[in-house]
Amino acid sequence: MARLSSTQFMAALPVTVRGQVDPRWRGFRSQHRSWLSQLYFGDPAVHYEVWNLGERRGKLEIGLHFEHRDRLKNQQLLQTMSAAMVAVKASLGAEWESETWDRGWTKVYATVPYEPFTSDYLERVGRDVARAIEVLQPLLESSQPALSGLRAGLTKKI
Repeated sequence: MARLSSTQFMAALPVTVRGQVDPRWRGFRSQHRSWLSQLYFGDPAVHYEVWNLGERRGKLEIGLHFEHRDRLKNQQLLQTMSAAMVAVKASLGAEWESETWDRGWTKVYATVPYEPFTSDYLERVGRDVARAIEVLQPLLESSQPALSGLRAGLTKKI
């Protein structure tokens, strides 16, 4: 099976996720770099991210990141998701965690074993991201009516 570069993998991920996620969640936007892909609904500071932590570290991270400049807003979003972690773990797996990390950002995430980037691995990771969106986005939106702008501006699909 042909290997993909990290850049190719991250560029193909949004299309793969869009083909696997429930139709009501297909309106996300995306951006990518050679080591990560981000999918978001309205506000790019609140995004689903797949981050290549590298072959040496042996991990790929899949998560929902809160990266506003306002640390308090990130903490409030994290508190919302942390309150639902029993349900998140029941739906997505016990490996899912919530935490504060770099620059006052926060995240809900899991790591999966790194594998060479192939079309099969892309499909599996895409399925994991799609499932994360289907579980986390409704929790986020229903728990935070004041954050309804998280889905605003869904006009451009990449």
